[in-house]
Amino acid sequence: MNDAFCHLLRVRYAECDAQKVVFNAKYAEYVDIAATEFMRAIWGSYNDLLASGVDNQVVKLTISWKAPARFDDVLAIRVKPFETGSSSYTLQLDFYNFETIKHLASAQIVYVMVSTGTHKKMIIPDHMRKAFEAGAPGIMTDHAGVGVKTDIEPASYQ
Repeated sequence: MNDAFCHLLRVRYAECDAQKVVFNAKYAEYVDIAATEFMRAIWGSYNDLLASGVDNQVVKLTISWKAPARFDDVLAIRVKPFETGSSSYTLQLDFYNFETIKHLASAQIVYVMVSTGTHKKMIIPDHMRKAFEAGAPGIMTDHAGVGVKTDIEPASYQ
C-alpha cells in the first residue's frame, strides 16, 4: 500500500451509531481529515496556502460503502490524485481496516481552486498542479496512535 498517501485514524465511540458501526455521515468528516492531511503533505501549511491567495472549496463528495467500521478500529485511508482540471481537482480515497486490510469504503471528493479575496474560481497554479499530480506516495500520517515508525524526529519539549 505504498503507492498512495495514507492517513491512520482510530474510530472513536462517539462516531458510532445504534447499530454499533461508524455512522455514515462520519465518513464525510474522515474524508475531510484525510484530504486535508494529504494537501498538507503536498502543499504545506493551510495557512501558508491562504496567505498566497489560494483556497479551495468542495463541490462534490461521493461515498460508497462495502463493509462496516466499528469502535476502536484503526482505519487506513489511502488518498491519491484522481483527476485534474484547469480549476478543479479530484481525490480518490479508499478506506481499509488497518489490521485486516479489508476494504471498507471508497470516496471521491472534488475541489475547485478559488482566490481567497473574492472566492472566485481560479486556475490551479502550475507548481500546485505538479505537486498534486505527483501525490504523496509512501507518506503516512498517524492520528490513530499505532506508532508507525518514520524518519521524523519528535520536537524536544523543555
